[in-house]
Amino acid sequence: MARPLSNLLKKDAPWCWEVEHDEAFHAVKESLLRAPILALPDPDRPFSVVCDASDFAIGCALLQADAEGRERFIAFGSRQLNAAEQNYPVHDKELLAMKYALVKFRVHLLGSKPFVIYTDHASLRTATQSPNPSQRMARWLSFFAEYNFEVKYKPRRLNVVADALSRRPDYELVHVTTVTSPVLDLIRAAYAPRTRDQRSASIPT
Repeated sequence: MARPLSNLLKKDAPWCWEVEHDEAFHAVKESLLRAPILALPDPDRPFSVVCDASDFAIGCALLQADAEGRERFIAFGSRQLNAAEQNYPVHDKELLAMKYALVKFRVHLLGSKPFVIYTDHASLRTATQSPNPSQRMARWLSFFAEYNFEVKYKPRRLNVVADALSRRPDYELVHVTTVTSPVLDLIRAAYAPRTRDQRSASIPT
């Protein structure tokens, strides 16, 4: 979403504001009006993780079922792949997304009840059983052994959250919080269309 804007901040990037930058700017403003609703984690309930990778980024989300059995989001995470990671084969990118999720949500997952990781890459279900892993995968498998989880396949059409996060390479997730209603009302009022009389009244005399 904000990739055109972040590209303007790169070293030696020429300053040229075009239509795509204007669209990205307004998209960011619009997203600020939509407060994400995150649930508080319950250590007595099992967690689940969804993760995905694209050619340029990885994304993940931590979920937990509430008392009514509804899946609630606890946290999100995503980041760009560096130059070396972009050259990984697809299988390794998907494993990297899994590793990133475990690191990102370590405080909730390490030592917790058994949990499930959902991925749209079916071969990851047997990744931990590879008889001849590469050095990189061997390191990752050693890291995975610290956690008590099972990998399950979820088709991309059902794995929309992680898929969307992995295709937004413009940011590393910062703090996500729920905006209170009064703040939302003030923001909406600031961007609401004004009448001619209101515009005239705002001009200092």
